[in-house]
Amino acid sequence: MALFNVRVYGILIDDQNRLLVSDEFIRGNYITKLPGGGLEIGEGTRDCLVREFMEEASLVINVGNHFYTTDFFQISAFNHTDQIISIYYRVHTDNTTAVIAKEKAFDFLPEQVADLSGTAEHLRWIHLNELTVDTMTLPIDKVAIKLLLDERRF
Repeated sequence: MALFNVRVYGILIDDQNRLLVSDEFIRGNYITKLPGGGLEIGEGTRDCLVREFMEEASLVINVGNHFYTTDFFQISAFNHTDQIISIYYRVHTDNTTAVIAKEKAFDFLPEQVADLSGTAEHLRWIHLNELTVDTMTLPIDKVAIKLLLDERRF
């Protein structure tokens, strides 16, 4: 049975013009995406994002303006019967220095990626001057980043 899989992601830019991203190892795949995750039953999209940032970054955020919602068909990369709908918000926090982030993409210990069915993740800051659409792995994130970069050019 086909389902909709709703994902909620945050665009957090610090005072040094860096975007927070999540580098992840999922089922043998290395991906870079924006922080966030799956909407749970009974949860609003903003509540989901607050929960996801607390789980992934131990960070209290304020959810700002809506940025983008998927406007095209996208099948899930991990479950080929689900259609993905991603919702992006700008997020803010008073304490970006509290984020524990790696300097290098996919800086995992060998034991963290030894199990191909396992998962590992870490956060990383990318300066907006170094950010490209191809920084992101997932198709919908690429669209969101293109919109962000286009917006910053004006």
